[in-house]
Amino acid sequence: MTTDGRQRWTAYVLLAASMTLVGSYVALSKPLVAAIPVFALAFLRFGIAAAAMLPWSLPRKREAPLSRREHWLFFLMSFLGNFLFSICMLSGIALTTATAAGVIMATLPAVVAFASWLLLREHLTPRALLAIALAIGGIALLQLARGDDATRGATLLGNALIFGAVICEASYVIIGKRLAGTRAPLRISALINLWGLVLIAPLGLWQLARFDLASVSGALWSLLVFYSLAASLFAVWLWMAGLKHVPANHAGVFTIALPIAATAVGVVILGEQFTLLHAGALALAATGVVLIATARCAPAA
Repeated sequence: MTTDGRQRWTAYVLLAASMTLVGSYVALSKPLVAAIPVFALAFLRFGIAAAAMLPWSLPRKREAPLSRREHWLFFLMSFLGNFLFSICMLSGIALTTATAAGVIMATLPAVVAFASWLLLREHLTPRALLAIALAIGGIALLQLARGDDATRGATLLGNALIFGAVICEASYVIIGKRLAGTRAPLRISALINLWGLVLIAPLGLWQLARFDLASVSGALWSLLVFYSLAASLFAVWLWMAGLKHVPANHAGVFTIALPIAATAVGVVILGEQFTLLHAGALALAATGVVLIATARCAPAA
């Protein structure tokens, strides 16, 4: 195999590993929110990640100072992609299943395409329109698999919150286009994580003051450390390293690993039920991902 071939296959592994990690930590956050209040959990997540990412939080030698515009973009990215995303995702996962959460998060490429059209006036191709329709169909199909009447309202709210997290993440992706060309990926991740810690601190410290941390088991602490580092550090690094050798539209195919991983964790580890309706929703989401990822980039309108 040639050097280019080895690099390409290594990139494929890195991209798949990144999305598998994302799907895993989304699913495994469910037992965390069952034991720790949402704001306290988010504060601990950002705090652990901030300590781990301290080397990237400090300015590099000969790095240009952050401009006022960059400071604003970092704040906005963190408010949407860290602060609101964490609240929506953690609150939603407490009310729905990890399997449903994974399928809903697989709609991210379609939501990004729609947001790019809405905010950046980028052209929507027929493939993108079909992917958006499939994403809507997948979420609608999930509502038929939401359980009995006693849990139906809570599950609907949980799914809506998870979709809210997807919208926040799509905004994060779009704003990130403004910073990606001037700052290193881990530098960006470290700074928005610090903003996330600042934003969640008042609510997080308020809940921590009323919560007994001694009640958290060693196993849950280990899971919390995994969640913090996976979300803020490892998934970002794996994705950015893989993108070096794979075109962006090709890399998008690997986002399908997210719902597959979340579903696998939900069924195998958390003991959730997987029905034909779940399978149908997953198939619709997967088709939408492939349509978006394999489309040629269209010129802006």
